[in-house]
Amino acid sequence: MRVFRKPDLSIANVSVLFPSWEALVIVPNDVVFDRNYTTPSSLFCLFDTDEISPARFTGTMSFPDRNTYTCPLPKRVLRRLPFRQPVLTKTPVQSIRPVQPAPELLRWNFIVYEIVETENDVVLLAKGINNRQGVNRSPTEFRCLFGDDIVNGVTTSVTSSVQEVFRCQRPELTEFGQNLVRVSLLIVQNKQVVPSLAYYTLQRKIATGGTKSLLCACTMVYNVAKFLKEWVIYHSKIGVDKFILYDNGSDDDLGEVVNLLKSKGYDVETRFWLWPKTQEGGFSHAVLHAKTACCWMMFIDVDEFVYSPSWASSKPSKSLLQSLLPTNLYGQLIIRCYEFGPSNQTTHPLAGVTQGYTCRKEIENRHKSIVLLDAVHESLLNVIHHFKLKDGYKSKKANIGSVVVNHYKYQAWPEFKAKFRRRVSAYVVDWTRSVNLKSNDRAPGLGYLAVEPKGWEERFCEVFDNRLKHLTRRWFGSRKGRSEFGMVWQNI
Repeated sequence: MRVFRKPDLSIANVSVLFPSWEALVIVPNDVVFDRNYTTPSSLFCLFDTDEISPARFTGTMSFPDRNTYTCPLPKRVLRRLPFRQPVLTKTPVQSIRPVQPAPELLRWNFIVYEIVETENDVVLLAKGINNRQGVNRSPTEFRCLFGDDIVNGVTTSVTSSVQEVFRCQRPELTEFGQNLVRVSLLIVQNKQVVPSLAYYTLQRKIATGGTKSLLCACTMVYNVAKFLKEWVIYHSKIGVDKFILYDNGSDDDLGEVVNLLKSKGYDVETRFWLWPKTQEGGFSHAVLHAKTACCWMMFIDVDEFVYSPSWASSKPSKSLLQSLLPTNLYGQLIIRCYEFGPSNQTTHPLAGVTQGYTCRKEIENRHKSIVLLDAVHESLLNVIHHFKLKDGYKSKKANIGSVVVNHYKYQAWPEFKAKFRRRVSAYVVDWTRSVNLKSNDRAPGLGYLAVEPKGWEERFCEVFDNRLKHLTRRWFGSRKGRSEFGMVWQNI
């Protein structure tokens, strides 16, 4: 942690290098400054090359509260190793230099980034330990370290090491009182401490009590403001009680849209989740945090809509989706997906994706799940929207003729191009990398460049499927004048 040695001009910080060649600057909660400086144009990052870049406010980390900013690395910084942490400053003038030498930037590919404290243990989320899908190092290779170093800290056993999730025994920390304690992982063999952004205190646990919602929906989002109203309104009407959005650094009008929906009575919650390529870790985090508020959790994206042909003559009702939830020893409902193409759209359809995209591929691909949170295995292992279950529970695969997920995956090119640059799964290769070109995770025929292919608007069209379009028009549509027809989400 570094302090710029000139009063009122700089703020103590710790910084992490993200894969996008941006520095995430985290300002500790004991730093007080004028709130006018939380606007993107009023703070700057000063690097050890005497270069300046603008600092964009990206949100507030919880426990302890810390403001975060992202700063692009200037060109000369990229050519100079090691990469040094910048100083967050209130002036763009390069008239004063930071204390030398600056600490190295922490690397995103080797860091403890989140902590969840349950009734029985402490759960850490960490990058750079279990890097290969399906290959997890033994928990005996690690200890959980409570404190800044091995000499002055306390270590406990790691009971589980799966993907990015590490479960630790609770420590006896009476000597620390109620103070914040940094928590990390100790690699036993070489006594290496993984850098950490996580803190622990004896008083902090997940809140309990209150009435649970029967069915919640969770998704990871980035700049989905234009899509959110349609997705929330539709799924709320068929049975979802609460929506939990893990915000991956949105800079559109997401906050305003969420507040609007909440003012209309919809239960929508956003969580700060700036961490790149952490879908599996984020879903594990959601299971832990939501168990006291939700019985079942549906893990689908904002471009995915659950639909049953049997609803064609029904009115919208909470029972439609909730009646599909399995009973007895079933802990998970697996629903297969139909992937829709651009359907001759060249821009985002104003009436919504259910109205604009009506042509799809014939064969289903992938699946999504609705999970009983109490049935999720202690390891929290999940792979692309489904979870490993505890012994005694099993998954139920829904018949595609009874219920399906309409995935509006290949949208109008401007929308798909924005999605092209962001893959959230830790184990799915980015489309921009020229590896695994035949992977099912890629858009067929697209390659690895974000260049619109000829005839994009007509691709992925094998079956015309208007069923959800007609259903949502009946449920949510209304005529405005003689020729105009609008959907309810266009008018709130």
